[in-house]
Amino acid sequence: MPIRKKTIAILAIADQIKATSKKAIEELQLSGIEVYMLTGDNEMTAKAVSEKVGIKHYKAEVLPEHKAAFVKQLQQQGKVIAMVGDGINDSTALAQADVSIAMGKGSDIAMDVAKMTIISSDLTKIPEAIHLSKSTVRTIKQNLFWAFIYNLIGIPIAAGILYPFNGFLLNPMIAGAAMALSSLSVVSNSLWLKYKK
Repeated sequence: MPIRKKTIAILAIADQIKATSKKAIEELQLSGIEVYMLTGDNEMTAKAVSEKVGIKHYKAEVLPEHKAAFVKQLQQQGKVIAMVGDGINDSTALAQADVSIAMGKGSDIAMDVAKMTIISSDLTKIPEAIHLSKSTVRTIKQNLFWAFIYNLIGIPIAAGILYPFNGFLLNPMIAGAAMALSSLSVVSNSLWLKYKK
């Protein structure tokens, strides 16, 4: 008598999507950043995850070496690539990317290869890090500008450039105060970074 088989249940297991992931993707896309998801998972899982978090571009069943090749392909199109990963299988792509970000709860090799490590698994820290880096670069440019202006004006006057015309010489105490003011303005401007959200 043949054995009859009957399916009584189907069980599917999937990683839970973090509540903050969708918000992080939205923030990145609103700032003009294209988001790609590369995963070793199958097509159905990748599609379901990408739809839930709002990712338009994804590739499923991707091997570690193919991740790096895909990053290189995008770079050849003239794009600047930031790669975010947390596993051993992401390390090759992290090394290939222009900017590499490891998530703090990932593998040691991912953190060793990456140029930046976020000590959290919260993806909203990525747009925050981008915003902070832009603010930092802007502050550096402002500091260089003001330091240059102070020196452009102060050094020639301290050297006596006005003396032949009107006999003016800069008092060394005033010159010292101006240099201190220059340093104070640079430090104060840099401290504003603490309060920028």
